[in-house]
Amino acid sequence: MSEQAVYVRFPEEADAAELTAMYERNREFFERFSPDMPEDYYTEEHQLRKIIKGKTDRAEDRRYAFVVCQKADGRIVGAVDLSFVARGPLQSCMIGYSLDQAYNGKGYMTEAVKQVIRFAFDELKFHRIVGEVSLRNPGSIRVLEKAGFHKEGISRSNLKIKGVWEDHQVLAIINPSEEV
Repeated sequence: MSEQAVYVRFPEEADAAELTAMYERNREFFERFSPDMPEDYYTEEHQLRKIIKGKTDRAEDRRYAFVVCQKADGRIVGAVDLSFVARGPLQSCMIGYSLDQAYNGKGYMTEAVKQVIRFAFDELKFHRIVGEVSLRNPGSIRVLEKAGFHKEGISRSNLKIKGVWEDHQVLAIINPSEEV
């Protein structure tokens, strides 16, 4: 992959249809590693509400949602979220992401995660970012490792997916400007 083949930006209302199409195309793929979503998640109305709520969440420092776009044509190929924002002595958040299956293996998500990390550390001044990944998803674990995350342990029986409680690999990255 050439450097900067993708860029991240905050989603806008005009992205609702394209996001809906991406989630619909990848529903079966995404649901292998994520909790079940309500049926209306796959509607344009839901995605629009999510984008609008995302602006409020961002303004109130609760959650930061990004879309991942191909640099060549601006097409949305994924999403990255910083959630579970904790300020005060923690200064941390959790990262989550999804990438259109057609673009897997090209380094796009690693690059997008690196861009979001830079924003989180430089602009939002987080000290630590945590990611939790299904043990059945080694590709996603590699994304975080390539972006500089380190394995910290296993979160046992962490998340219910398709009716089964699954263990997750916990990975984290510390803001290099704040390491002791």
